[in-house]
Amino acid sequence: KVRNLKLYLFSYFFYSIGVQTIMLIASYFGAKELNLDQSKLIMTILIIQLIAIFGAYFFAYISSLKGNKFSLVIMNIFWIVICLSAYYTTNENQFYLLAVAVGILMGGIQSLSRSTFSKLIPIGIKDHASFFNFYSISYNISIVVGTFSYGYIEQLTGNMRASILALMSFFIIGLIILIFTRIKR
Repeated sequence: KVRNLKLYLFSYFFYSIGVQTIMLIASYFGAKELNLDQSKLIMTILIIQLIAIFGAYFFAYISSLKGNKFSLVIMNIFWIVICLSAYYTTNENQFYLLAVAVGILMGGIQSLSRSTFSKLIPIGIKDHASFFNFYSISYNISIVVGTFSYGYIEQLTGNMRASILALMSFFIIGLIILIFTRIKR
């Protein structure tokens, strides 16, 4: 049982790199690549946050029908599609469409990730806080690794879009590990 918890935590770490970095650099991408005004970017971030609420409920419903693992796999696949789409995004309307998709997935993946982790904690363990400390550490390190990777690749290539492809690779790694993780329905 602890093996699956460890596998899941590694999977979470990798796809969380992508999720957290996208959340942090979305407005930076809109400003630098698409030359969007600050007011439009602020509105986009607010819309993403509001849509995330609905995304959490939507994927909770999907999870109740098909299970957490199914929902997480689907969300990771959609995150990969979002990265590919962002690579080819060239105008404001495409950016807003991506923002809606990011909002839906962001709410779903964050809530289901915590839920899935709590389901994998072995029964009979009294110190759940220790397990959630590992989860929290994975989350925080993923932010550092993601933003560093994004910035480093952009610095090396001079191209923000190359960094987006790197983020996509983190989702792919997380997805592969997640597929090999056994999670009960």
